[in-house]
Amino acid sequence: MSERIPTYQLQAFSSHNGTSSEVYFPDYASPATRNIPLDRPYRGDYYKISLCLRGTAQLKANLETYVVGPNCLILATPDVIKQWLHLADDYETLSIFFTRDFITTTNAATGKLRFFVAPPTYVLQLAASQAENLAASFRFLQQKYNTPSAERDNILKNILNSLLYEIGALYDQQATPRPASQTRSQQLSAAFRQLVQAHCATARSVTFYAAALCITPKYLTELVKEATGRTASDWIAEAVVREAKALLQTPGMPVQQVAASLHFADQFAFSRFFKNSTGLSPTAYRQAG
Repeated sequence: MSERIPTYQLQAFSSHNGTSSEVYFPDYASPATRNIPLDRPYRGDYYKISLCLRGTAQLKANLETYVVGPNCLILATPDVIKQWLHLADDYETLSIFFTRDFITTTNAATGKLRFFVAPPTYVLQLAASQAENLAASFRFLQQKYNTPSAERDNILKNILNSLLYEIGALYDQQATPRPASQTRSQQLSAAFRQLVQAHCATARSVTFYAAALCITPKYLTELVKEATGRTASDWIAEAVVREAKALLQTPGMPVQQVAASLHFADQFAFSRFFKNSTGLSPTAYRQAG
């Protein structure tokens, strides 16, 4: 029986209070979700944005470790492998969860919020004044979240839409500058990388992703190379290796089970792929870690 990195639904966090399943604003005055092992690699089918108020934490996102402290903005997007390595007892945040459907159906200007497509960083350190302004927006949203109204969901979505633009501006100020507009090739390349992130555990062929984008494998290869300087196969292999490393960090999970989870024909095919990509066998990688 194969094991996959679990994907938690938003309802796992919000169902206990009977509120909207599209948007959820938890109260983090006390530790939450004790029944969910967030110290193990996992994914979520939701977006989550948090602002650290006090305390410290360590977050691993796509195998990169971030130190979180006061005035840090944390962005967790769907499909990204996450793992909380440490949470201090006094760690406290303001957080908002929302679904993919909110982004696709409500926010018609998603293309302008580029930090959602390929975040330059999952933890953004803000200045104290920026964090204070953002905290005020979070608390206003929290107030409306806790206020009964027949139009509560629409009110929340409109306020959250404004919050997203506010956060997008912070990323534009502090992250690596990006072009104001994207070419068709850049858009397709970004879509390709999102598909790879979502499907790399089950699909490793360029043909699969080209078909999903309704273009030929040759054209996909050319446009990804032009837009990123790397081949489509390189991006796929990198994503598979990242997935494999996360699974190999799961205690007690045999290499054979990792290979099955990633749909390799057998353990030997997986080990050959992993060593060609990393220079280490899966067992050596485990021992080095």
